[in-house]
Amino acid sequence: MRHRHFMALAWICALASSAPVSAHSFGVVYSLPLPFHLYAWGAAAALVCSFVVAAFVIPHTQPHKEARPWTKDISNSQLLIFARRWRILQQLQLLSVATLLLCIATGLFGNKSPYGNFNMTFFWIVVMLGFSYFSALFGNLYAAINPFMLLGRMVDKIVGFDRPRRRYDPRLAYWPALLLYFIFIWIELFAGSSPYFLSIMLLGYTLISFIGVALFGSQAWFRYCDFFSVFFRLLALMSPVNYIPSERVGAARGASIIQLRRPFSGLLEQSAEHVSLLVFILFMLSSTAFDGLHETIIWKQFFWLDMYHGFLQYYTNENPFLAYAAMSDLYRYWQGAWLLLSPFIYLAILFAVIGLSKVLMRSTLSVKALALKMAYPLLPIALVYHIAHYYTLLETQGIKIISLVSDPFGWGQNWFGTAKWLQRVFIPDVSVTWHVQLGLIVVGHIISVYLAHKVVFADANTNIGAKNAARINLSQLPMLFLMIGFTASGLWILSQPVA
Repeated sequence: MRHRHFMALAWICALASSAPVSAHSFGVVYSLPLPFHLYAWGAAAALVCSFVVAAFVIPHTQPHKEARPWTKDISNSQLLIFARRWRILQQLQLLSVATLLLCIATGLFGNKSPYGNFNMTFFWIVVMLGFSYFSALFGNLYAAINPFMLLGRMVDKIVGFDRPRRRYDPRLAYWPALLLYFIFIWIELFAGSSPYFLSIMLLGYTLISFIGVALFGSQAWFRYCDFFSVFFRLLALMSPVNYIPSERVGAARGASIIQLRRPFSGLLEQSAEHVSLLVFILFMLSSTAFDGLHETIIWKQFFWLDMYHGFLQYYTNENPFLAYAAMSDLYRYWQGAWLLLSPFIYLAILFAVIGLSKVLMRSTLSVKALALKMAYPLLPIALVYHIAHYYTLLETQGIKIISLVSDPFGWGQNWFGTAKWLQRVFIPDVSVTWHVQLGLIVVGHIISVYLAHKVVFADANTNIGAKNAARINLSQLPMLFLMIGFTASGLWILSQPVA
């Protein structure tokens, strides 16, 4: 009898699982022009070809022997004179603080609809998506306009904190930022965020920043603990634009150096300084993959059908209708546990792959040291996963910011005359979306394969002394297979129908 209770749900899931592959971003059925396995094999072939090119075609030079990136001191240029005259940086700083305060105010007092309130679109779409991609293109501007840091400095001046109350323990490293990042993603995925809830979250994070700055000082807090700062700083390593503070180059106060460099070359200039930063990078990757996976039919069917009929019915109730409340509670714990474990699962896989590479390369470095060197080459994968999963939101909801900025509270105002602009619904072409996602993921993994090869070859030259290219290339095969696995799994998640 209990099996019949689930007959309707099972029938729906069976239909969905036997239907053509769907476009994951929209949850609508879309038949791929070719079977999925052909896309997977094609992507794998592209990675293998890129590996061959990196191994046998591109010259094996160490990073410090490559052509130096072009740099220019702009302290006396017309650009800096223009910026100082119009106080561009100060205006951007004031704008960042003003928009943070506006997000809080609109959520507390404005329209309760997520689509009619300024703060949801601005924070989740413009900042967390648009500004992420901006940072990867144009560098770490967030470090200069961080509103939490600016508000913290204002409070410092008012309250008069002369020095930090505690010295930041180096053993903590980036674990506080990772913890805050995990809480942030959990809220995004499971808390059912509303404009009001988002305002409370931003208020709470502002308060946490004040306390952190008071305890550890601004420099330590925003380097190690503020996950926004860590997140945007990591993305900026891929940018062709690098900002060097004046004190690092011995220039006069107020001067600055803008370094134009090859895209992604910032990932080769250093390695991750702590395992916590490596886990943070892996969470950038795994949280996006989990976000896609946990919405699919196959994921929900596994818990609600397979696990229930397998053993959970004996711990909840054999009547599925009576078991629903208990199953819902278990499902929340199930989801949260997998989200929390996801970066450590990736870490274990990465350590196993690098351990095998270490044996093949006969490196004198430890697996941990090699893993830290491989941390930054993983960032292009995290970036393309992020873009592939979410870029359509910029097309569909991000453009709504043009109208929302004129009516941020949703009260029917029209401050800038744009309140009626772009009111129609924008639905991107599903076929175009799938192939863009496919191209992004393949290209991102190819870049990571190339960067990983550069890192390992430099390490082999400097730490082993052997210049046997065949052995070095052989040691990269486990990393190549890992990249192929990431590519295939990422495409598979995107191709799954959502429930």
